[in-house]
Amino acid sequence: MYADVIVDISVEALDKTYQYRIPDSLISTVQIGSPVKVPFGRGNRVLGGFVMNITDQPAFDVARMKEILTVEKKQVSVEGQLLEIAGFIRDRYGSTMNEALKTVLPIKKKIKSVEEHWLNFAMEKNEIIDILHEYERKHYAAKVRLIKGMLAEGGTITRRMADVKYQIKKPVVDGLVKEGVITVTRERKYRNPLEETVSSQYVKKVLNEEQREMVESFSEDYQEGKRKNYLLYGITGSGKTEVYLRLLQTVLADGKQGIVLIPEIALTFQTVSRFRQVFGERVSVLHSRLSEGERYDQYERAKNGEVDIMIGPRSALFTPFERLGLIIIDEEHETSYISEGTPKYHSDEVALFRAKQSEASVVFGSATPSVKSYLAAKEGRYEEHRLTKRAGEARLPQIHIVDLREELKAKNRSVFSRILQEKMQERLDKKEQTMLFINRRGYAGFVSCRNCGNVLQCSHCDVSMTAHKNHVGEVDSLVCHYCGHASRMPEKCPECGSPYIAAFGLGTQKVEEMLQRQFPTARILRMDADTTSGKHGHEGVLSGFRHGKADILIGTQMIVKGHDFPNVTLVAALAADMSMFENDYRSSERTFQLLMQASGRAGRGEKQGEVVIQTYKPEHYVIESVKEQNAELFYENELAYRRMLKYPPCYAMLTVQISGESPEAGWQCATALKTMALERLGDEITVVGPARETARRLKDRFQYMFYVKALKMETILQVKEIMNQGMDQESYSCYIQFEVD
Repeated sequence: MYADVIVDISVEALDKTYQYRIPDSLISTVQIGSPVKVPFGRGNRVLGGFVMNITDQPAFDVARMKEILTVEKKQVSVEGQLLEIAGFIRDRYGSTMNEALKTVLPIKKKIKSVEEHWLNFAMEKNEIIDILHEYERKHYAAKVRLIKGMLAEGGTITRRMADVKYQIKKPVVDGLVKEGVITVTRERKYRNPLEETVSSQYVKKVLNEEQREMVESFSEDYQEGKRKNYLLYGITGSGKTEVYLRLLQTVLADGKQGIVLIPEIALTFQTVSRFRQVFGERVSVLHSRLSEGERYDQYERAKNGEVDIMIGPRSALFTPFERLGLIIIDEEHETSYISEGTPKYHSDEVALFRAKQSEASVVFGSATPSVKSYLAAKEGRYEEHRLTKRAGEARLPQIHIVDLREELKAKNRSVFSRILQEKMQERLDKKEQTMLFINRRGYAGFVSCRNCGNVLQCSHCDVSMTAHKNHVGEVDSLVCHYCGHASRMPEKCPECGSPYIAAFGLGTQKVEEMLQRQFPTARILRMDADTTSGKHGHEGVLSGFRHGKADILIGTQMIVKGHDFPNVTLVAALAADMSMFENDYRSSERTFQLLMQASGRAGRGEKQGEVVIQTYKPEHYVIESVKEQNAELFYENELAYRRMLKYPPCYAMLTVQISGESPEAGWQCATALKTMALERLGDEITVVGPARETARRLKDRFQYMFYVKALKMETILQVKEIMNQGMDQESYSCYIQFEVD
């Protein structure tokens, strides 16, 4: 067996691995991430390195290959742990080791560190006074200015202050150093991305019985050395953050560290402020809008043990903590926890792997847990704790369901139903605020009937058909993106025969224009990807709304996630169906979560809130569940649907995406891979697709997709391995990408 060893862990050296033979005596102990000692270079200097990959294929002549000397027995370093995580990501999600490593070592390149230079006197004060008089006699104005300034500042100043305040240039400082009057010391200065988070004093809240039960249960387990995983299932406004703070206090008191994952950069400011009130400077943040220098410095601070809590979106999961004790995933149901790029890793699964590796616990928190977490708690894999009461006196909102079919019959063709128009006017009169949200940005591709609410679905997969436009921009065909089944766009609704059948689409900008016409005096803010670019884009819009600079906030999903606006008493989902009928088996789950989150934004203060949900399908179990605020009704219906159609989390599923240089090359490769999987594991798997109709051209390559379903994840990983080996042996001119579940 042979090991690819990296001797320099810096990101620039990721590709520079060296192959060594694994001696028989070490075969059982060498694994990916193992710290090893190896002979290196002509002089065989003994260097430390990490094992990146293990293979039975030698890269060059074995006679010339050196052997690994030893495997370090000491505790695996944080670099070793991160390499193990990279190995896990590669094996589970199907990427190269290099892609996985660039994910877990997120600093793209070595950034120059910032140093503070301090000027200090090199002699006693009385000697300094004598030298000052001598300089005054010789009219050395700059030297006199600097010494007087240093005496006034207590004997030490920064090089920057000498320059800005006293106009002292480098040659003057160098001259005084040469004469032995002053010394210059250097101190590493970290770029601080949190300078703008102003923290007021933390007021410790009294926990209610449910919160206390969770905190005590966790502390008891932790002190007994039990490292469990927990689901904190708390309705919106029930005080989950307060629980997180107490759990972290338990962990930090034991000398350990914590990672807090949040789904959106937009939530960072609010979350970090709360945590800094309690833990002060020991809290830091990592996210994509920091500069390269800021990211590098936070990474270094964490590695050097100068930070105890790291907050951020999914990349914060790879913080190089040596003493990790707890990972908290807030709003764990959010889809942003699944990476969009390769490798398409799932943060919850990687967090569980890292926690096991570090002997830590994971807490999943949500008002609307993912179906996956709900099932894990039901089966006893997570310990579930519920928070059913809102903090303080806040009451749950009143929910109005509007049937848009009835609005059409009443000749109301506006996107705002009659009751919503009435409620918005009431809010404007009372000087209260309204939030209107659209479930997605841009063009929604499903087709529905405005008369009866029927959504055209695939007869094979039970997901909505997607509208495809022709060259003149008209919808002329419907295609299922799961199995490829295609049909022509009907002229009338197949259910009721109405001609009011069309592709469903609505954008934030369009809504803003309509609103301005309807309520000309209203002050309106829009929040979507177009209005929030830049480092503090999200906070700019949210802060303006929080401080009463607008009456109505229109936005996409980001406005209903985790924000606390006491003066918001009306929230409306303009078109609940937009996310409910996306061509994705998770569309019902996402809609339920969004609508429950949205209803949680109304009435956070003393005033009771109201929620208006506009839909063509008021009888759908998602809408029923939200109306009744009955989550169990939703989860049981949804799990029955997933079991019946073999979707996760009841089954494991692999998406296989193939891209070829020509339609024929892609199709040939896709069908060959499908055949390989069926020949080896036909009894244990179900394969859906590929279909020629779903070929997409992207960047001059033709893409095909198919799905493999199996009862166990192990079978899916086997399928992935069979396909990888098949690609290597046949050397297809195609690129293959996998996505799990």
